[in-house]
Amino acid sequence: MKMSMTRELLLASTIVAGLSFAAPAFAQTAPADSTEKQAEVVVVTGTRISAPGVQSASPITSIGGAELQLNQVAEPEKLLRALPSTIPGDGENVNNGTAGVTTVNMRGLGAQRNLVLMDGKRMTPYNIDGRVDVSTVPQAMLERVDILTGGASTVYGSDAMSGVINFVLKKDFEGVEADIKRSITGDNDGQIVTASLAMGANLEDGRGNVALSMNWTQRDPVLLADRPFGIVGVSSATGSGLDGRAVAAPAGCGGPNVVGAGGSTTTIPTRMTYMGGGGQFRDDGTLGANCSVFNFNPYNYYQTPQERYSATAIARYDINEHVEAYGRATFAATNIRQQIAPSGVFGNLFMVPLSNPFLSAQARSTIIAQAEAFRAGGGTTTGRWIDTNANGRVDAADSLQLSIRRRTVEFGERSTTYDNNTFQFVLGLKGDLGKFLPDWTWDTSVQMGQADRTNVSAGYTNVANIQNALNATSTTACANGDSACVPINLFGGFGTITPAMAKYSSATALEQQSYIQSIAGASIGGPLHGFQSPAADSPVNVVLGYEYRREEGSTTPDECLKLAPTSCLGGAGGNTLPVSGGYNVNEVYTEIGVPLISGKPLVESMNLELGYRLADYSLTGQNTTWKAGLDWALTDQFRFRAMKQKAARAPNVGELFSPFVTGLRNSGSDPCSIAQPVAQRTAALRALCQSTGQAASEVWTVQDIVAGQVGTFEGSDPSNPPKPEEADTLTVGFVWRPDFGGFLKNTAVTLDYYDIKINDTIGLGEPQEVLDGCYRQGIQSFCSKIVRINGDIATPGAGIRLLTTNLEYLQASGYELGVNTGFDLEDLGFDSKWGSIRISYNANYYTKNEYQTTATSSVIDCNGFYGSSCDPTHQFRSVQRTTWSVGDFQLSYNWRHFAAIEIEETLKSGIFDAFEKIDAYNYIDLSASWDVNSALTVTASVANVFDEDPPIIGNETGTTSYNSGNTFPSNYDVLGRVYAIGVNVKF
Repeated sequence: MKMSMTRELLLASTIVAGLSFAAPAFAQTAPADSTEKQAEVVVVTGTRISAPGVQSASPITSIGGAELQLNQVAEPEKLLRALPSTIPGDGENVNNGTAGVTTVNMRGLGAQRNLVLMDGKRMTPYNIDGRVDVSTVPQAMLERVDILTGGASTVYGSDAMSGVINFVLKKDFEGVEADIKRSITGDNDGQIVTASLAMGANLEDGRGNVALSMNWTQRDPVLLADRPFGIVGVSSATGSGLDGRAVAAPAGCGGPNVVGAGGSTTTIPTRMTYMGGGGQFRDDGTLGANCSVFNFNPYNYYQTPQERYSATAIARYDINEHVEAYGRATFAATNIRQQIAPSGVFGNLFMVPLSNPFLSAQARSTIIAQAEAFRAGGGTTTGRWIDTNANGRVDAADSLQLSIRRRTVEFGERSTTYDNNTFQFVLGLKGDLGKFLPDWTWDTSVQMGQADRTNVSAGYTNVANIQNALNATSTTACANGDSACVPINLFGGFGTITPAMAKYSSATALEQQSYIQSIAGASIGGPLHGFQSPAADSPVNVVLGYEYRREEGSTTPDECLKLAPTSCLGGAGGNTLPVSGGYNVNEVYTEIGVPLISGKPLVESMNLELGYRLADYSLTGQNTTWKAGLDWALTDQFRFRAMKQKAARAPNVGELFSPFVTGLRNSGSDPCSIAQPVAQRTAALRALCQSTGQAASEVWTVQDIVAGQVGTFEGSDPSNPPKPEEADTLTVGFVWRPDFGGFLKNTAVTLDYYDIKINDTIGLGEPQEVLDGCYRQGIQSFCSKIVRINGDIATPGAGIRLLTTNLEYLQASGYELGVNTGFDLEDLGFDSKWGSIRISYNANYYTKNEYQTTATSSVIDCNGFYGSSCDPTHQFRSVQRTTWSVGDFQLSYNWRHFAAIEIEETLKSGIFDAFEKIDAYNYIDLSASWDVNSALTVTASVANVFDEDPPIIGNETGTTSYNSGNTFPSNYDVLGRVYAIGVNVKF
């Protein structure tokens, strides 16, 4: 693959060498006081057109340095997560389900559908799923973050569906700046320390500049056990454990973290089912009715530990007055550890001799009696029983298939450690055409990035070895004759597994991932003199460009991870097969800025913004995108803007090349299991259950899915790859900068409507949608996707078939309001020394946030809902900051508001009444900064001042990634009050 990468990079470089001009490729927004600088040429995020006074027809939100300083976050993702326009992606509060990265999810449309840039250049994805780890952004050099709403594929290419996030770095940095921050919770844990150093110098009286920054961050973990509301697993169905007290398990049916209710059925002592019966062992080895479950909460993290090192070098140099060379190199090394409850065997099927010496006489006789009664009654025994002595009866000489659930606490906790290394370089030349066309600019650049990851999973059971260890008729030797095999005792309570047994039956697995991105581009732009509206004072501006991009990635799992159906790791959820593939794309594009009218009554200026891009993909063929926007300034105070775009996202490497594997995804309960409410057990439902593989005797008697998770069979079909997604996006709004006679200063009010509809979305669909489509609607195409083993969908090897394909649509629409204003306290009669007040407000209101998998399936409405199909999506969210600046001091408060949300309607019947709604939440944060002198600034802050606890909704109400510790840790503050202090030194 590396040789291929080199060839492609050389090819791209050759292409660029043959082109001699382009327009600027990095983007900046104009400052708020740009009215004083209308003659300046600026480049705006969302367009490559460079012209005096250019304005974007798309809504852009900018987060500047002051906000970055006051929030004192170690990663910009935490700041972006607080914006009403986003919902949480992966990050520090995602444990079971994290990829060891931080991502941003705009409008709830998926982290793979917002394009992430650094100075207008693509950042390299961290793996084959096409998402970018924003923790690699060099925070010491970060000037601001621009967030553009709506499609931007015409300007930047694939992936810019919901919008663009552009991290803009400092330019021409001079001097030395050191920064250190430390935060810690009110419970004296969860410490985060980050330190950075930036150095820069101008060359030859400003002819060039070189800057270097380095960053180190260390984040300590916080366990669920460290918070009183996280210690006990709360049942989403019954509310058991809501008072924070565990229901005690009966005597003789206990062990570490074993409870009577509110936990996993993979527990201790061992549970098992077999043909004709089942139950749970007791500590003395006898077999009886199910009596306890396992409280997996305490082992999990609310905040995952992390250590990160990064470095960035930026340089530019004016070769002459018309040509500038520039470059950037970034590197980041991140280590993150995820930890969950001990491993085990999670309903795996094992063929076990009934003469196994660890079976007590009582257990053996119970199993034989129930299995023989099942056989004699005509039950299906194929594959479930080996009649070793061929006497036609189940007896101690035979072997029986057992579905075993045993938590291997003796092994310790499970964990996965993610070691991530990412680097990227950008090299380019830009300038103007000199005396021939001095107002035409050009840019050529090449960039290459690579992400290498090693994921190590430890503390797991080795399911293959456990099968060997159970196939034993003595306590010292296994039937396979392997001298290394140690027979294992799973037929009792805690302590039955000895260290020797654990050593043979445990496993550590390794996966390596690599992703390489190579890009070359060139463009040219400037005014077309002679092409000018008679009512305008400037000519048409045009940009023409070309871009070549190569994306390739691979994953290499070890043999343990490859093993079907769910790898050799107990509780891994599925197996992993190698992936290797890539594609390239050649793109040409143009943008045209047309000044229509200027300097007329009610038309201070009116500009048309047009664009077109043609992309030719090596695997999925051609697609086109376009944009048409209008920017109309009625006066110097009021501006109307509108943008209509067609955007596109090509399938990423994972969506194109992933083989069929087993997985684990979230769902509500199985309607054909014992969990189905009696009042809802209808004849029609019984018939549907039997049509999906259940025997009549199994309907409403088999086990339900465990911990809200169901097995899946998923992957891509190489003979029928998904085609690119297409989005129709519309934004319409206004910007009002009123003049209040000098009292309210620098006031700006923006209100925008947005509608983003993505057709042919690439995805798998949701297991809950399959269950609803089959058992609620009776749609056969959904019923055919359900695979049962022994009547249930909880046994490994059972589950739901999901294929990566083009689904129906995904849509988000709503309104976003922004207000910024301020005033001097002197205008209220105070002395001028009392300073000034600045006020900002940003709010988002969804009118629609929904998706549909097929034309016949129900629309999944996520607007104001949470559940297994919808991560919490608040219909209304807002954030408001007020800052008082007085002399060398700043005092500020920040108010974060989350509207009430409700459980998905289809899940209500299985959810405890109190968990069907989460009331509105409000958080107050305080911060203060002091400029001690021109070189030293000290900042202190308190987040969640009133120490609000998060809402408690149980552990099976939402998806595993976001519903953990009885709440939604990424959405609500789970750490309580957090104190932070920072020191910044410049010299």
